[in-house]
Amino acid sequence: MQKDGKYVYCIIATSYECNFGPIGIGGRGDLVSSIGFEGLSMVVSDHPLNHFVLNPENILAHQKVIETVMEQFNSVIPVRFGTVAATPDEIRNLLDRRYSELSELLHRFENKVEYNVKGSWRNMSAVYKEIDNEHKALKELRCTIDTMEDKDKKNMLIMEAGHLIEDAVQKKKELEAEDIVSAFRKTVVAYKHNKTTGESMFMNTAILINKGREVEFDNIMNSVGDRYKERSDFFYSGPLPIFNFIDLRILPEKWEL
Repeated sequence: MQKDGKYVYCIIATSYECNFGPIGIGGRGDLVSSIGFEGLSMVVSDHPLNHFVLNPENILAHQKVIETVMEQFNSVIPVRFGTVAATPDEIRNLLDRRYSELSELLHRFENKVEYNVKGSWRNMSAVYKEIDNEHKALKELRCTIDTMEDKDKKNMLIMEAGHLIEDAVQKKKELEAEDIVSAFRKTVVAYKHNKTTGESMFMNTAILINKGREVEFDNIMNSVGDRYKERSDFFYSGPLPIFNFIDLRILPEKWEL
């Protein structure tokens, strides 16, 4: 029979044992509860110790549990996806050994939530035209390509032009993402640009804000949407766990690495 361990979702500050319902990862309806030590607790559920499946369902379940905890606690530190401890005693020992570090994290991120903002250009042809007009070296290269008769040399120049365009698009993405973020300067605590996908997405940014400023954030997003309505589409989600601003590994421990 497969032995169960304790799957760890997040860390909270409480001296009381919590019950968050049968919403555990893995689809078995395992109860999500807490295991504590001296006012710190890890939110856990039973899970097979040596059989963890990486799939979208489990990733979503991990996040959903943390979001449920966030409804009741103002400071929630997510733990890296896929963390399974062997026993409740192992969890208590971890809380004991790393008490100061975890307490400091809970204090630093108290009342903080994450939003994710994605922005995409509506018309890539217009963006490429802007790049043509802005990029002197690319203009000159295009003129050379148009007059080049040697096929091999022409193909090499076409490849060079392609690289210049890729670099220019990336630079434009970075500049426009920073321009959008500047609208939030007085509202956000921190932000982090993540990798974009596809040629039209220029922004994929995690934004950390204080709880209580959600309406202010919504209003700014509406203002940004109106300002760029002819050029870009924006989508945002939140409040979310602060995955982009902390990557907490508790197993293996530092001394075991």
